[in-house]
Amino acid sequence: MTLTFNSDKYKELLTKYKPRLIRNEEENEKALAVVEELMHRRNLTPEEDELFDLLVTLIEKFEQEYYAPGQSSTPHSMLLFLMEQKDIKESDLVGVIGSNETVSEIVNGKREISKAEAKALGDFFKVDSDLFVL
Repeated sequence: MTLTFNSDKYKELLTKYKPRLIRNEEENEKALAVVEELMHRRNLTPEEDELFDLLVTLIEKFEQEYYAPGQSSTPHSMLLFLMEQKDIKESDLVGVIGSNETVSEIVNGKREISKAEAKALGDFFKVDSDLFVL
């Protein structure tokens, strides 16, 4: 069964949570609380998943600028961030991008992510694959 995206339900979620650019720690904490709430739900709807991805992006942008000004995220840091946010283990990525060895090398920063692996990771995390390439 393929789940379809319901724009009206998404509008309701946007109205309820009012996501916007995060400009201070208080706003960041609020966004983190919603992400935490969504992370603990089983079987997110497509609309909830989209809200989750939006909030993760907003949090990542704020934390990049607030906690590490002048440093941009790398494909490796983005992968680690998404793995942490979605509670993904290395072993969960074996079927996505290759062998245990390949996954270990990528996760530990010993190997760059190829374009094919970036595409697979983008599909897996439901984000733009460009996040995983320089």
